[in-house]
Amino acid sequence: MKTRLFRVFNLTAILLFISALAAFGQTPEVTETEARFNQITGEAGKFFKQGLFNMQDNRRPQAGEDFNKSVEVFLMSGVNVSRNQRLQGCYTQLIDTVYHIEFPADKQLAQKIRTLSAMCGWNWNDNDYKLSDAVAKNILTAPVETNNNNTPLIASAAGQFNQTQGFNEQKFEASPLDELAKLELTPDEQQIENNPVAQQQYQYIQYAVSNKSLGFNFQVHPMIQQFVNYYRGRGKATMETGLYRSGMFMRMARRIFREEGVPENVAWLGQVESAWKPSAMSWASASGLWQFIPGTGSRYGLRRTPHLDERNSFEAATTASARYLKFLANRYGGNWELAMGAYNCGEGNVDRAIRKAGVANFWAAYPYLPRETRNYVPNILATILIANNPNQYGFGHVRPAPQLLYERIRVPASTNLGILAQASDTTVEYLRYLNPELRTNMSPPEPYIIRVPQGKSNEVVALFKKLPKASVNLASITKTTAGENWQNISNRTGVSVQELQAANGNSTAPKGKVVIPKGNSVQKTNYSRPTTPSPVARTNKVRVVKAKSGDTVAKLAAREGVSAVEIAKYNGLLPGSALPAGREIKIP
Repeated sequence: MKTRLFRVFNLTAILLFISALAAFGQTPEVTETEARFNQITGEAGKFFKQGLFNMQDNRRPQAGEDFNKSVEVFLMSGVNVSRNQRLQGCYTQLIDTVYHIEFPADKQLAQKIRTLSAMCGWNWNDNDYKLSDAVAKNILTAPVETNNNNTPLIASAAGQFNQTQGFNEQKFEASPLDELAKLELTPDEQQIENNPVAQQQYQYIQYAVSNKSLGFNFQVHPMIQQFVNYYRGRGKATMETGLYRSGMFMRMARRIFREEGVPENVAWLGQVESAWKPSAMSWASASGLWQFIPGTGSRYGLRRTPHLDERNSFEAATTASARYLKFLANRYGGNWELAMGAYNCGEGNVDRAIRKAGVANFWAAYPYLPRETRNYVPNILATILIANNPNQYGFGHVRPAPQLLYERIRVPASTNLGILAQASDTTVEYLRYLNPELRTNMSPPEPYIIRVPQGKSNEVVALFKKLPKASVNLASITKTTAGENWQNISNRTGVSVQELQAANGNSTAPKGKVVIPKGNSVQKTNYSRPTTPSPVARTNKVRVVKAKSGDTVAKLAAREGVSAVEIAKYNGLLPGSALPAGREIKIP
């Protein structure tokens, strides 16, 4: 025993001696780097732990703020995190862990928190680990909120989580699919034979199918005309909204569907899926213009990370939708009715319905399909018919919205949208509107293509070329006024004339937009939690104002002191839409 103790003592002494030698041999630069790492990670750890305490006490908004601050420590440190392997490891693990606290999807949360602590060198004690384990357990065992059918309201890729989870209330625009599942046609809507107008329109459907004018074949069925009757009556406003909003995305959708070998008219499926709202979400957590659930989105290359959810993107999700539909059409021998049905309820449900029917025909399989799917397919076919001949169906007055125009630029990893908004003369809110796949006010931690307002890409790229890569998110951009000099700008920003000139190509006089490097008075854009763009709450508290000559949505919003984006959403317009004098605009 004594010999063993002696050996342990000797081993300990040797290790201490080696550590002392290593410390003695460290250069001042190494010592300074280590101290800076400890300072940044230590401060982040302090906020993270405070967030856990708030989670334990069920103070979710306060916990969210603490986790925000934990991440913000890195962003505002002035250190290029991507250049330091240890800092980047700690930062990446922190982002991932906070995301899984907010949106838990597996049973490894407690281990993730422990890994984070070790990676960031927080030296937690037993009480700290007991706290984190208790919080993880509470999160993962939270009851799942269900609707009247005992169906989970929100489902994740690997499990289910309560709709109330998330540090701040998550609000999504309701998908029309939720109402479609409950829709029952009235006796009047089902009537065709004793309705001369419906009878004439039903004959037109037969003619359109026989001459193949819609680009694909489908079987004529009375239920298609019944949905036309629905849209000509109580569903008229829904169709008007959809036809209007289709103008924003339909040209893009037609192009992508054509390139992928899918009939262009099948793209009208997007109107039934989302009413052309990129932030639409259904009870099953299907999201975006094309309502992908996480699993199917992943199958078709749509990434879902703590930084972005490509199901909400424009181009990527549209391409994925076209490819999925093409796969389904091939699976069912070119039968587009079955393909659309499987898009709604999955191949498994359609396969089972076909087996029960004994034939690969949608209308034969109809009784064995889910209720929503039985409504879904004739609804899409009715929408396609109306969209291709709106005058015949009483929608000739609807003028589609202008195409949503934007330009795309590649930005550095983890670029703050605040500086992008300054460079492109817009707001962070509007950039989020153009880039609905982004979960935060920052681009992902990789070079990423961001949409900016049309006509602004060259200006943004030119300004970004001036920005030092290491401090891109610490800089700011400001406009100069006529007659202003560098000293004036220095006075109002707290940055020296020499630093201003150096950041702007050593120009002798400021002109247009100029870059302001990190200074005493430069306002920083705070990190914010992942969110999906939230619609304005539809309440009865709405006031109506009339547009003046020359007004746009943006001008009217500025005059009224409200958000242009929210007014645009509320009235089915774009922020840049011109308004005729006297038009009534609703303001919530």
